[in-house]
Amino acid sequence: MKWSALALLSAASPALAAVREIWWNITYVQDANPDGLQPRRVIGVNGTWPPPPIDVTTDDVLLVHATNSIDQPSSLHHHGMFFNSTSWMDGAVGVSQCGIPPGQTFDYVVPINSSGQWGTYWVHSHAGGQYVDGLRAPVVIHPPKEAHAYDEEYTIVLGDWYHDEHSVLLDQFVNIANPGGAEPVPDSALIYFAQNGTYLGPKSGTNPDPVTSAVGFNENATLPFQPGKTYRLRIVNTSAFAAFFFWIDGHDMRIIEADGTDVEESPIDLISITVAQRYSVLVTARNDTSANWAIHANMDTDMFDTVPDTLNPNVTSSITYDASAPLTDLGTVDTYHDVDDLALVPIDVEPLPAAQRTIELEVSFDTMQDGTNHAMFNGITYNSPLVPAIMSEMSLGENATVASAYGPTSFVVDHLTVFDIVLKNGDAGKHPFHLHGHKMQLVGRAQDYTSDDPALNPPLNNSQPNPMRRDTVQVPSMNSVTLRVIADNPGVWFFHCHIEWHLEVGLAVTFVEAPLIAQQRDAIPPFMFDQCAALGLPTAGNAAGHASATDLSGLPLGPFPQNNGWHAKGIGAMFGCVLTATLGMASVTWYALGGHISEEEMEHEAREHQEAKERRGRFFGLVGGKKSA
Repeated sequence: MKWSALALLSAASPALAAVREIWWNITYVQDANPDGLQPRRVIGVNGTWPPPPIDVTTDDVLLVHATNSIDQPSSLHHHGMFFNSTSWMDGAVGVSQCGIPPGQTFDYVVPINSSGQWGTYWVHSHAGGQYVDGLRAPVVIHPPKEAHAYDEEYTIVLGDWYHDEHSVLLDQFVNIANPGGAEPVPDSALIYFAQNGTYLGPKSGTNPDPVTSAVGFNENATLPFQPGKTYRLRIVNTSAFAAFFFWIDGHDMRIIEADGTDVEESPIDLISITVAQRYSVLVTARNDTSANWAIHANMDTDMFDTVPDTLNPNVTSSITYDASAPLTDLGTVDTYHDVDDLALVPIDVEPLPAAQRTIELEVSFDTMQDGTNHAMFNGITYNSPLVPAIMSEMSLGENATVASAYGPTSFVVDHLTVFDIVLKNGDAGKHPFHLHGHKMQLVGRAQDYTSDDPALNPPLNNSQPNPMRRDTVQVPSMNSVTLRVIADNPGVWFFHCHIEWHLEVGLAVTFVEAPLIAQQRDAIPPFMFDQCAALGLPTAGNAAGHASATDLSGLPLGPFPQNNGWHAKGIGAMFGCVLTATLGMASVTWYALGGHISEEEMEHEAREHQEAKERRGRFFGLVGGKKSA
């Protein structure tokens, strides 16, 4: 394993300069209670929670030695990083790797120095919903010179918080008792701060819970400001479900970054930030130290089916000028609004290339044949393949160019093809979508993708000189967004809704880029195959582990939508009902006309009536048929 890590480091950084090594032991942490409402078991790092923030520079190669000390396979995904031609380091279980078996270590090499990336990111598990249980942390990458001037910076971490573990919530969510698919509503919200790779502690005079006492949360957290200074606030939404509206009383904000893309200053009074997005804003401190000011982070409760009486969706922290000064809290705002990210202008200009291919993806949710609610793209729900898709791409030879080899929710894209993802949200709720391994150019949005009205569904402007680029985009209900992507990163890349509950029920596809070129660059370290073997998973062939482009026998599929309408069984059942009703009416008529019947005939007729009733019950699934002994 060490040899593999060193070999990959040599490829990423031939001079072996500026290697930043960190050791993360993924562990359970008992009785964490960041919201002060209920202690619970969480997933942390090195016996503590929250996992430490990561602070690096563009000259670094980040080497994360991740040891799995919990009782289930784990992984780490460095959200937003490109992993050029090394998508097996991306950390998405089922796409990039099998998962780290309990007791084993995975050396993640993040080649920051060759990615051309800087800005605000985060790291989280991409295995079994573990980031819902706490395995998540912010990542900041500093360039040699920032595009905007400021005096100091802080990272603001937002997140929703559940008192039950993910596995318990998932069982309740994917359940025939929840056919409408109501997602688990968080029990609270969290806001906490970091600076220079360290979390800020709680305010003096407070008594935080002992397990998380090194970090200030919510009203126990504050940002120290000095008059006249300009601060960069890096805001990261690490939630599983909740979007946030963020603002600061008494202070103006100017957006300068979104998802690692520096943009021209854009004044704004309120930031709407959906799951997995990041924004940086500049805030200039007041010259008056007579008051401290509230920081607000309100969850977007429109996304929740219900808002429990026990939930406070609005959390506050503060900016402190003088610890002895009073706190000014101006309360909530009159109306919320979204950030118009199409209007943001990247500082580094990248013209819009012409699209060569269009892939349309329409979102829907439905109650399936098994009675559970699942998500679908184009009517198909995603299931994780048996063979990680990157290993299929590397082992299938010429068959790697056949999309069906990866399962029904995959697309093969040729090298350097410019393609549009036209993402249509046919669901009633908002959804945040994330593409691994790329930034997407935002070409256009429609307020109603079914409309012929150009005001609601405008034509694309393909002559834009410099459209906005980001890796996570929100799409409201019945809206669409067109995302332009250059397939310049051979490998396999996940595209999915970043609401964890929706990913768990299949709102995902994979893009398989340049398979034959990827095979030429294949350097999957041997230990990854050993870890798959330890988990009993195949490492070669198509999605089902067969050396075939078409034989997917044994691959988990479905569940499938209910096939409503008139079918043979339904027609038969209806015929039986009509026949019974007709006979009954005939009998009534016969009696009315003076017909007579013996007791034996009456008993025979009653028996036939009961048998017909039982047949109807079986037709409609109300009673089970008798089994022979």
